[in-house]
Amino acid sequence: MSTAHASELERCAHVCHECQDACLMLIPHCLERGGEHAAPAHIGLLMDCVAICGASHNLLHRASPLHAETCRACAAICEACAEECRRVDPHDEHMKSCAEACHRCAASCREMSGPAD
Repeated sequence: MSTAHASELERCAHVCHECQDACLMLIPHCLERGGEHAAPAHIGLLMDCVAICGASHNLLHRASPLHAETCRACAAICEACAEECRRVDPHDEHMKSCAEACHRCAASCREMSGPAD
């Protein structure tokens, strides 16, 4: 593996970790806010995002040859999470911050997953 490729893997792993943290920190905020913020579907999507970001982070750090598979799924889930956070409350700064982290992660993972088959 080239040094440039290793640095790309590490950069994406870092972005995945930031997104994982953003979603984890948003869950208690949403539960406290109640209503649509605490809806099971919204909390479930945040938890899905946490899980896939963690998996991608791990595979990227290990330079797994299968990282493209988790990155592809991560991009889709992060994009869905970003859209949901914007939809639920476009004015809440915590939601905006999480949506931005999810969007960055989706973009980075799309780049790392390569062309679709």
